[in-house]
Amino acid sequence: MKNEKQTATKYILLVGDGMGDYPLPQLDGKTPLEAARTPNMDRIAACRIGLATTIPEGLEPGSDTANLSLMGYDPATYHTGRGPFEAASMGIRLGEKEVAFRMNLVSLDRKSDQEMVMVSNTAGGITTEEAGILVESLKKNMTVPGGHLYPGVAYRHLLVWDGGPESAETIPPHDVQDQNMATYLDPQSEDPIVAITRRSWPFLENHPVNLSREKKGLLPANSIWLWGQGKRLNVPLFKEMFGLSGGVISAVDLLKGIGVYAGLKIIDVEGATGYLDTNYIGKATEALNALNELDFMFVHVEAPDEASHEGSISKKIQAIEDFDEKVVGTVLKGMEKFEDYRILVAADHFTPISIKTHSTDPTLFAWAHKQELAKENGNIRFTERFAKGSGLHYEKGYELMPAFLGQS
Repeated sequence: MKNEKQTATKYILLVGDGMGDYPLPQLDGKTPLEAARTPNMDRIAACRIGLATTIPEGLEPGSDTANLSLMGYDPATYHTGRGPFEAASMGIRLGEKEVAFRMNLVSLDRKSDQEMVMVSNTAGGITTEEAGILVESLKKNMTVPGGHLYPGVAYRHLLVWDGGPESAETIPPHDVQDQNMATYLDPQSEDPIVAITRRSWPFLENHPVNLSREKKGLLPANSIWLWGQGKRLNVPLFKEMFGLSGGVISAVDLLKGIGVYAGLKIIDVEGATGYLDTNYIGKATEALNALNELDFMFVHVEAPDEASHEGSISKKIQAIEDFDEKVVGTVLKGMEKFEDYRILVAADHFTPISIKTHSTDPTLFAWAHKQELAKENGNIRFTERFAKGSGLHYEKGYELMPAFLGQS
């Protein structure tokens, strides 16, 4: 553990969730990063670019695991599931026997017990207001013994279940987009997760919110989906590990929850949605303001990942370009006011368009300090090929953070 210290150097990590991808025939063999215009990330990559294995072998390729690694924590040591992080973000302190489950609102096309297709893991991009009404209705009408439902943001919600089945085999809904889930949702199943899921259907399918959405041509949020469960964690504070004060900016409860466990300041930004319409510039501006007092900022943008789950190449390229221009570009200009700084940009994991979900591939990063950025460094770009070709690879992804901070 590092002792607390004062530093003139400011540090910032900018995460474009799921930016990494595979070459696509629709882009003439390029990845979305290669097809996108990213002059600001390219400028950083020209100083230093490489790969980091943020998903340890044997763990699911989730944003919880990947971002723990980026934050400098070994997921194999500290990870139990994403649910506890989301609970922490909501200010919910888990009891010793309580299990926190992520609860999505999703859209299932239920034609029969033999055909139930996961049409949308986000319930067609349902709004927080609509979702809140649905979750409150479920709280009143759907009893889960020992369980408590908590409304979150958009499609992301929480079930805290006292004595719940921590070891249940659950499935991330974004892993099964467009797939028939009839076998998993078998009405004869004795799995309590399946039973609760099916129990939500009568309360949701004819709810006024869903009837209104369908009338507008929108997908209904006609099912809950439980996954990502875990018990409370024992995580050392970021300041204890690295001697730096810090903060987190994200629209996603998961990332805020990681920040809570790490003892980082959670900074909310008006208009931060987790979608392509998020307030990119607001996130960058608030991060720069926070660095007047703090040593380190972690800024997370969800939009590229959401576009990947949709399978939209155009939206992913747009999200990457917006991230580069409005977040990375704004930060690069604003950081010049500081005597010294280091900037790290990274994808937490790959979310390939071709599979519409996360993969375990080593992900790409680039970082530089202020003096390096003042130089002309050639034509290197922030892309998967340049990262792989650099020869720089942190096989333990959590070792990237101390290297970036100059502490390894």
